[in-house]
This record gives sequence, C-alpha cells and structure tokens, in this order.
Amino acid sequence: MQNKGFVQVLAVLLLLVCFFYLSFSVVTNHYNKLAIAYAERPGTNQVDSALYNRYIDSISPRKVWFGYTYKECLDKELNLGLDLKGGMNVVLEVSQADILRSLAVPNPPENFNKALAMAQKAEASSQKDFLTLFEESYLQLDPNAKLSTLFSTYDKRDQIPLSATNEQVMAVLRKDVSSAIDNSFNVLRSRIDRFGVVQPDIQKLENTGRILIELPGVKDPERVRRLLQGTANLEFWETYNIQEIYPALASANNTLVDILSSASKNTADTTQTAKASTAKTEVAKPAVHQSKEDSLAALIKENSTKASPDQQNMAAFKKKNPLFGILLDVNPQGSGPRVGIALAADTSTIDNYLNMPQIKALFPADLSLKWGVKSIDPKGQYFELIACKSTTKEGPALQGNVVTDANADYSQYGSNSVVDMKMNSSGANTWAILTKQNIGKCVAIVLDNYVYSYPVVNQEITGGNSQISGRFTVEEAKDLANVLKSGRMPAPARIVQSDTVGPSLGAQSIHDGLISFVIAFLLVLLFMVFYYGWIPGLIADGALLINVIFIMGILASFRAVLTLPGIAGIVLTLGMAVDANVLIYERIREEKEAGKNQRKAISEGFKNAFSAIFDSNATSLLTGIILFIFGTGPIKGFATTFIIGILTSFFTAVFLSHLVYDIMSQRENMKDLPFSTRLTKHWLLHPNINFIGVRKKWYIVSGVILLTGVVSLATRGLSMGIDFSGGRNYQVKFDHQVNTDQVRNLLKGAFDGNVSVISIGTDNRQVRISTNYKIADNSTTIDDQIETMIYNGVKPLLSPSVSRDQFVRHEIISSQKVGPAVAEDIKISAIWAVFLAVVGIALYILLRFPSFTFSVGALASLMHDVLLVVGLYSLLYSIMPFSLEIDQSFIAAILTILGYSINDTVVIFDRIREYRTLYPKRELSSLMNEAMNHTLRRTINTSLSVALVLLAIFIFGGDVIRGFVFALLIGVVTGTYSSILVASSIAYEMQLWQAKRKKLKAAK
Repeated sequence: MQNKGFVQVLAVLLLLVCFFYLSFSVVTNHYNKLAIAYAERPGTNQVDSALYNRYIDSISPRKVWFGYTYKECLDKELNLGLDLKGGMNVVLEVSQADILRSLAVPNPPENFNKALAMAQKAEASSQKDFLTLFEESYLQLDPNAKLSTLFSTYDKRDQIPLSATNEQVMAVLRKDVSSAIDNSFNVLRSRIDRFGVVQPDIQKLENTGRILIELPGVKDPERVRRLLQGTANLEFWETYNIQEIYPALASANNTLVDILSSASKNTADTTQTAKASTAKTEVAKPAVHQSKEDSLAALIKENSTKASPDQQNMAAFKKKNPLFGILLDVNPQGSGPRVGIALAADTSTIDNYLNMPQIKALFPADLSLKWGVKSIDPKGQYFELIACKSTTKEGPALQGNVVTDANADYSQYGSNSVVDMKMNSSGANTWAILTKQNIGKCVAIVLDNYVYSYPVVNQEITGGNSQISGRFTVEEAKDLANVLKSGRMPAPARIVQSDTVGPSLGAQSIHDGLISFVIAFLLVLLFMVFYYGWIPGLIADGALLINVIFIMGILASFRAVLTLPGIAGIVLTLGMAVDANVLIYERIREEKEAGKNQRKAISEGFKNAFSAIFDSNATSLLTGIILFIFGTGPIKGFATTFIIGILTSFFTAVFLSHLVYDIMSQRENMKDLPFSTRLTKHWLLHPNINFIGVRKKWYIVSGVILLTGVVSLATRGLSMGIDFSGGRNYQVKFDHQVNTDQVRNLLKGAFDGNVSVISIGTDNRQVRISTNYKIADNSTTIDDQIETMIYNGVKPLLSPSVSRDQFVRHEIISSQKVGPAVAEDIKISAIWAVFLAVVGIALYILLRFPSFTFSVGALASLMHDVLLVVGLYSLLYSIMPFSLEIDQSFIAAILTILGYSINDTVVIFDRIREYRTLYPKRELSSLMNEAMNHTLRRTINTSLSVALVLLAIFIFGGDVIRGFVFALLIGVVTGTYSSILVASSIAYEMQLWQAKRKKLKAAK
C-alpha cells in the first residue's frame, strides 16, 4: 500500500479532532446534570426552572474545559435538532406588499392595489422575487406607467424624483425592501435574545424575504407566536435623572423588607412563633463613586467568586435590602438616567418587586423603568435599568414612525462612529421642542420596550436632521441605525411555516433513535463476523466504529445539527459502508480462488474493488448533495449525516482497512484468512443463472406491478402531506384509546368537514389531526383559534380537569404549519431535486462508462424504482398503521433510493466493463451473465446488511420516521431487483439495437 504514513497521520489527526469536539458535549452534559441536581425540588422529580437558569447563568462565564467557558462549550457541543430535544422551528415572512404600501404615495391609483394582488397570486407559483412580479404586473395593467408617480413621496423626493426611470425606482425599492427585511431580522434577533432560549438560531433565507428561527426547549408556542409576529414599536422617551428618583428607590427597598417579611410569616408553620423584628432597617448605602468600568469589574469579580468568605454577610445584606441586594451599582450622586445594573437572572425578580402596587405608589406616576437591550459587560451577564419619563397619553414623547432614514457614519472629530438620523416634517417639529426642553439630559431610544441607547441632548435640533454620537463601534452604530429605521416600516413578520415538538416527544425520539442505532450497529457487526469470519469481520467492524466516531466528530466540528432522520442517515451509511467491505472481501475471495497467495490476493482485491466503490459512492454523494441543497429542517440533517457518512466510510473501508491488512501481511506467521465461515463458505459460490435469457419474463413481472401502481395512482391518487398541499398537523395524545372516526366526527363540524385524522402508533392513544382550514389567513391569532377549535372539538374525550392551556401545552405533543406559498416552494424544490438527481446520475454514468447504453439502462432502472415505490404508496396509504404521506421525508427517501439503486447498478456495470476489456471477443449475453453472476453474492450480501439495518430502524426507530424508513425498505428490495434484472437487461437490449444499427449502416 502506498502512502501508508500519510494515511496513518491523517487518521490519528482526524480522531484527535473528533474526540476534541465531542468532548464539549460530555462537558456540557456533566454541568447540565449538576444544574438539574441543584434545581431539583426536594422529594420530587421536578426541576425549578428559575434555579436551573440561575445556575447555568452563574457558570456561563466560567472556564470549565481547556480554557473555554461553559457558554463557549455550549456553542461547540453537538447540536441536537428540535425533533430530538423539543422546541419550535418557525419561518416568518416579511410582507413585501405592506412595505410597498408604506412607501407609496397616499391614495395610490387602483392599479397599484391590483398589481400587488396579482404579484401575491403569482408569487405562489413563480421563482421570481416579489418586486419583479409587482413591476411586471403593474406594467401589464398600464404598459406606459411610470413607477415614480407611485413612490415619489415628500420623504423620498431626493431618492425618487418624478423624472426617475422605472429601473431607478426599482433600484431604490429593492434597497428599501432589503433594509426592511434586515431591520425585521435585527428586531427578531433582539426579541429572541431576551426570550431566554438557550442556543437559539436565526438566519435569513436569501432572496425570499423569509427568516428562519429555531428555538430549542420552548414550552409555550402561543407566547412565541405573539412575540415574533408583533410590529416593531420604536419610541423616543424623556428620562429622569437618578438623583430625582433615588429617594423613592430607597423607600421601595425599605418597604420591600416589610412586605417580604410579612409574606414569609404568613407562609411559616403555624406552630412556630414568629419573631417580631424591632431592628431599624438600614438603607443600603451607595458605594464610593467609581467609574462605570471599575465598579462593574468589581461587581463581576464579586459575583463570579464562588463560596467567598463574605457569602453569609451578603445573604444577610440581601435580606435587609431585597432591592439593592440584586439591583447593583445604584449611585445617588450619579448623573443620567441609569438606575443600576442587574444580572439577567435577577431582572424578572426586580420587575416583580417594582410592579407591586405598594412599591409602584412610591414612585412618580410618570416614571417608566425599562431595561437595556444589550448586556454591558463582555461576559453578557449584566443589564442596565433606565428611568424613562412618560410625557404624553401614550407615554413616549415621540413615536418612531417619523424617522425617514438613519445611517451609520464616522465622526468628523474623532475615530468613533456616529449615527445620522432624518425625520419627516411633523417629527422634526416635535423633535425640536423635545430637544430644546431636554438640553443636558438624555433621550432614550426604545424599541419593543427595551432601551437601545440614551444619548445626551447637547442643543436644540431643528430641521429634523440629527447626529447621535457616543463611543460606538462600527457594528454598534449600524445596529442603532437599523433600530431607528425599523420604526418607519410597518411590515410585521407573519408565520408561514412552523414545527413544534414537545419535550416528551423529543425525549422519546432520542430514546428510539439511540435504541435503533445500537441494535442496527450490533446487527451489522454480527453480520460481518458471521459471514467473513472473526479477523476480517472484526477489522471491518473496527472500521465501522471509527467511521461512527468520524461522523459524530465532524458533525460537532462543523456545528451541524443531529436530527432523528440524521440518526437514520448515520445508521443507513453504516449499512452502505458494509458494501465497500463486502466488495473488497468478495474480490479478495475471487483472487484467492484464482490461485494467488494471501498477500497478493489482498492487494489485488483492494485494487480491483476501488473503481466500483468510487463510482457507487460518487453517485450516492451526488444524491446527498442535491438533497442538502433542496431539503429543509430535519431532511437537511439527514442529508448532512448521509454526505459525511459516505466520505468517512470511503476513507475507513478503502484506506484504513487496507492499512491494517498491510501491517498484518508484513508478519511472516500471518494466519491464512478464508474470508468466509463454514456456514457461508458455499453460499452463492458459483451461481450460473441465465439472467439475460429470462429477461422478458421479468419485463412482464415489472410491467404488471407498474401497471397496478399506475392504475392506483389514477384512481386512488396519493395522500399529500401538508409540505406539498399546505395546512396544519397536530399530534395529540390521550390518556385512553380513541377511535379516529370518532375524533374526525367531533371535529368535522367546526372545520367544515376539512379535517383528516389518522392513528399514530399501535396503542390507539395518539392521533394526528390534519386540516388546511383557513391556512391562507395571516392574522396573528389564527393559530390560537385553530388550537381552541380542536380543544373544544375533542373535549368530550379529555379528562374534565384538562383546561385549554393544559391541552395546548401538554396534550398537543407536536404541531406543524405550512402556508400555501411555502408549500408551493417545497413542491417546486422537490421536483427539481428528483429531476437533477436522475439527470446527474445519468450524466455520471455516461462519463464513467464507454457506451450510452449503460446510461439508458441506469435511467430505466431508476424510473422503475421510483414508479414502483410511488405506486405502492398509492396502494397502501389507507391500509398501513403509519403515515404514508407524500412529503419532504418521502422525497428524501426517493433520492436515497436512487443513490442506493445506482450503487448496485454501478457495481454490475463496472464488472461488465472489466470483462469486456479482458474478453473483447466473448459473446455479449454470456459475458453479461458471467458479470452478473460474479457480483450476485456481493449484491445479495449488501442488500441483506442494509435491509437488516433498516428493519432495526423501522421496528425500534419510533413512529416519527417509520413511513420514511418503509420507503427505504421498499427501495432496497426494488433497487436490488432492478439492478440485476432491469438495468443490465435494458443495457443489453440497447447494445443489441446499437449493433444492428451498425450492421445496417455497414450494409449500405
């Protein structure tokens, strides 16, 4: 073997990197267990979420592993998908039609609204962006129209004069729409950051106006929907100086002592005598004034010191000063509106204190305390509390919709960034008055009730043009500019797709996934030892084990997400990894049967099997890449693990296994390895089947099966999932067995009959309710209304004590929503994915094999497999006790089947190509029969190993992926059948046709 040293070094480095990245998951899991133990209520199995979060917050900035903080370890651990750990996946769409309405002149012509409606309708089935569709629609209504007449408003007159061409107008609109989407993204990101979700993920889906958000562990979907779909509310507030409200703060601190002491006495054991406290309560004395940075550093240092000698004194201080014990750095001699700072975990407690009626009465009626949106320390622990003053009926002195533009720039007098802000005429007048009355004071810029900045007013500002300066970095200035611009775009984001998985279902998915993985892995290990003997079997098993480590480590290093289909992808690649070992071992057996010694047989076996392994992996890799590009959510997770698995299995089977055998072969006393056992020695040893001779019989069999499927498709059709049809799915659990017809009858009245119910699992305690009722309704309350309708419908089947909120949070264990536009996009992507996979495979076969006849045979085989699987789905969807819907999972299964089927076909074609080179004068049918018979043992063995793996996933992998795995099982059977009896036979027919054509040309 060449390059042994390089393979050894690469393998060791890969293992070290994989162990390094996987170690972060071990560390975070360890501290998570400590947090659960810390927060567990004594005598129960319940975890206090507040205590849990406080523990996690306290260790987040602490270095716990190789110099990495716990928070950094969380970022590097292996991410689990929402289907494994529970949570919510949401796709929001910013209404570009609303943005255009806000940018247009008042009372636009009728054609404007008509064009918007036409563009919205066309968007559902077009790959063009909304702005292009709007322009085309408007010009279709009026070919001579000038868009400048629609958008040359008073505020935009400089950018869009009436003389502007349509192209110039569209360029400005594209910039404004992009800015609006960016603003929505920033607003949503800030909302999520303050929502308290661990490891949220938010990303823009380019060129769609959509934003994808993943929120692990969310237990209140209703709150999330309200949070995400609200319109951004930008405001400018006057502020109080800390000196003005400090006396009230001190009184609040004293009053809280009495309130909390009274509450403690009321909840104490009545047999105990409460001790009256006569000691005079001391007001926390503010520390000697320090700079903001120095005092903050001291506070962080104090907070991060665990088990300090002053811990008891600190507890006593907090008991005497409940407010000042957690609201830190309160400086009565300070200037500005900052009241103090607090740990993120303490902000809700402070809010509860300050909102008590007795406490609220101590402060001025126009005081409004608001938290800063960003932490003020590098570790992200502390947040400011700002004292805002209500000066109007609504509260803020000025609403943000008066801002017409804002941009980050550089200061003329220093290196810091500044923000230039421009207002409309009405806003400019109010702003002039506001700034005149607050010279030397701060004006707070508030978005979604959080303070983003509170600059000092240096002078009266007239004309509406202002410059906000401070110690801004470039990024901070850009963020503030985006915040200011968000107030002028009344375009709320609407949920167009969502998936919610409850924690119980997520835990069950982890359990099912691990069980199926372990069983499948053991089956593969045992199969290799059983068939090829101890030493060859264990070497192959070792390569598989290293392969699993590589897959998991690479997933962690790339911060990829492991989903339940992803686990299925890993297990499937194990089965396909066996294929490479089977190919190599079968070639070694052939070389030994030809009389070569063991060392030579092993070397030749690896060498001769390489081309077949390479081609089969390349075609599988192609389908995986296409699936990754066009798939979303868990399906992308499947594609990710599938791609990584193909690459790592190729490396471990072809190079690492060869390295082990090469090292073993250096020993003089190396034992002779038969690469078989007593039970398998004669299994398909020298088959002699006339596949080509009986091909027409198999044409009839395939024809009958395919015709049955086509008839079923024409009469019964397919059960379309909401991925393609649009709609909502709800998986509901009951505490007793229920009948699907009964559930359907209870619901069909409320949903106008537009509802379907199927049973999930075999115990008849879970059902999936599907409906596309009002799926086009974009109101923010429609999802809550649908859930209420389902609750009212199935109420007779629930326990009387189950309320509507309990039903939504606990009995609906998962939900899914796909809007019509998203469904159309998914459908188009699926069509493109299958088409590109088939064409790509055909082109690859054409490139690798000398005659187009092989491509025709491969294409015929692939179409045969797809039609057969689709036909069976049509026949069985109302019979099987699990879902056989056509959705994204089904498309993923089809693409995987294409990859597997062509894998088998390539191995046979590779042997035919080899024999044609060795025996160019042999009769074609005899040559092809010999090639097919020589690869039959490999084909059957691979199919058995993959089928064993899939059967383990099908039985133990859980209901969520059972339909997906069922399609793969069918695909393994049909792929094996078509590779032997369809692909090669069609290739033979084409070569006969080609030979006849050549004879006719020669005769002429």
